Amino acid sequence: MSNAFTALIWWLIPLAGLLGALGYVLWVSKFQGKFEQETTRSVSSFQKFQESFRQQQARDLETKETPEEPTA
Repeated sequence: MSNAFTALIWWLIPLAGLLGALGYVLWVSKFQGKFEQETTRSVSSFQKFQESFRQQQARDLETKETPEEPTA
């Protein structure tokens, strides 16, 4: 490898780290809150969805446990 290429690598590695750090700071300060709110909303919707299945299972168990009257 030439000395120029080695020097270029020693400049590119810290530059990539700096850009990555700035990108992370931008992500945390501007965008992370938006995605967390969407995640919370999604989790709440999923929990409601699960609760509806639990209620349906409870209703199904009640109808199975209650003996049906014979029709004449």
